[in-house]
Amino acid sequence: MTTVPLPTEETRWRCTLCGNLTRFDVTRSSKVVEYVHLDLAGESRVEEREVLSETIDSVRCRWCNAVDQIELVAKPGAES
Repeated sequence: MTTVPLPTEETRWRCTLCGNLTRFDVTRSSKVVEYVHLDLAGESRVEEREVLSETIDSVRCRWCNAVDQIELVAKPGAES
């Protein structure tokens, strides 16, 4: 399994097969610590969430259904 690079402030994802820049299904693995508050009725609500680590496992293009065919390209106006 190869990890997919995260976009930065200067880059964004692009599907290499169809050119899609806007719609992706992202599968992530995360390790988090959450502060959960239970009310007296037993309903839970997460009040704080700290992400300890996160990895993108796969990215699927919503337009052409290609899996892991994603590249990073410069955002419009980003310095090269």
